[in-house]
Amino acid sequence: MRIAIAGFNLESVSFLAAETTLEDFRRMETSGAAILDTFRGTETVMGGFIAACDEAGFEILPIVMTEAGARGPASDAAFEHYAGRICEALAAERDRIDGVLLHLHGAMTTPTRTDPDAELAARVRAVIGPDMPMMLALDYHGNLDAASIAPANAIFGYRYSPHVDMGETGRRAGRCLARTLRGEIRPVTAIARPGLMVPSILSATSLEPLAGFVARAATLPQRNPAIIDASVFAGFSYADVPNCGFSVVVVADGDMAAGQAEAQALATDIHAARKALSSALTVHGLDDGLDRARARAAESGRPVVVLEHADRMNDSTHVLRALARLGNCRAAVPLLWDPVAAATACKAGPGAALRIGIGGRSDARSGGPVPLDVTVLQAAPIRYVCTGAMRRGAQVDLGQAALLRAGSLDVIVTEIPVTCIDTDPFRAFGLDPQGYDLIVLRSKTHFRAAWEPLCAGIVIVDTPDWGPADLTSLPYRHVPRETVFPFA
Repeated sequence: MRIAIAGFNLESVSFLAAETTLEDFRRMETSGAAILDTFRGTETVMGGFIAACDEAGFEILPIVMTEAGARGPASDAAFEHYAGRICEALAAERDRIDGVLLHLHGAMTTPTRTDPDAELAARVRAVIGPDMPMMLALDYHGNLDAASIAPANAIFGYRYSPHVDMGETGRRAGRCLARTLRGEIRPVTAIARPGLMVPSILSATSLEPLAGFVARAATLPQRNPAIIDASVFAGFSYADVPNCGFSVVVVADGDMAAGQAEAQALATDIHAARKALSSALTVHGLDDGLDRARARAAESGRPVVVLEHADRMNDSTHVLRALARLGNCRAAVPLLWDPVAAATACKAGPGAALRIGIGGRSDARSGGPVPLDVTVLQAAPIRYVCTGAMRRGAQVDLGQAALLRAGSLDVIVTEIPVTCIDTDPFRAFGLDPQGYDLIVLRSKTHFRAAWEPLCAGIVIVDTPDWGPADLTSLPYRHVPRETVFPFA
């Protein structure tokens, strides 16, 4: 058997004006045989695909893999480029492949498309025909409906956020494909939608009552022999699309009625718990949050995470500006996206003293650059390998990056927007996270796997960027407000 694998991945923040361009995706691209060398043995979806194919003794046809994290919508040109490459490669090998594994996100948009992931899957189906099995591995934050899942035989989502099971999700999809090709199962996929949107901070799967629903989906195949797999998708509320929000996807063995009944039962219970799901965490104002975080750090002698959760491009400066005003708090601001500041610092070199504006360049809501007098401690192109539970073994490219010190503040500025989800950026710059009072992070849930055990607490602050806790404050055009909580 010969299996084609490919991936094209982006979580689109519809409200950001800057598009994610073909050049952005190309920078993150791996293609052809290099996919096997890059991802084999990693806890990524591609790593999981490869492991499942190796386990089954399948030959692999690797096409392309690129992912750009969470940014503005993909350009139409970027979508057409990668959809074309994947479909052209499949068409050329149509008679020499037996199945397809696709890694998509589920919350990509383009200026002219609200569900390009579904369109790409449909294009692939048109190329490979109705009988060849195709499995999709999707992000837990995907926005899905019946049209989204229709082209695939089976859909598999990350079960957890932080996404510590990305590799396992790829293995789930790959093993289902292997069983299908061996004639052991005939997967069919059902979906039900609870009519609920939550801000991303409330999609952490350690929070109750969400944790209970996730566990229920994960154990469903053990309780019902007709079920192969089940996934709860939290959706991505900052993509303004008609199918935004939670969904439940169930893969059944030839029994669509059983799959639909289980999906609907779980979706009904999620809907009933919508108010509890929407109030599982406390969010503080900026000044109150910083006061609480500083007091907790002083009491415990350990660092406290200040989560600037509304940030969408890793460049919000509201917390940085407030810390600069305080001036007496040892704080780290890792991986602040600012290609201008990074290039300036790298040109000046280590030891340089600069007056420089930092961050806040993506949008008016991000806060604008903060002018600081800094010393450049380190400056160079930086790459490292993830060692945390999420994406272990994957390579991270910061582009040009610099460690800047402004009084009691240490700020790492980067050319490429990357979210700090673990301690690897500190390791890359030779820093000890325990040496700080406050650590300013922008991840929504993924930081928890690494940082909860290390810190004395987490204080979530709401700032006026494009990822607020109050979803009703956003100017949605496509979300069906009349049927989705918290609007309905």
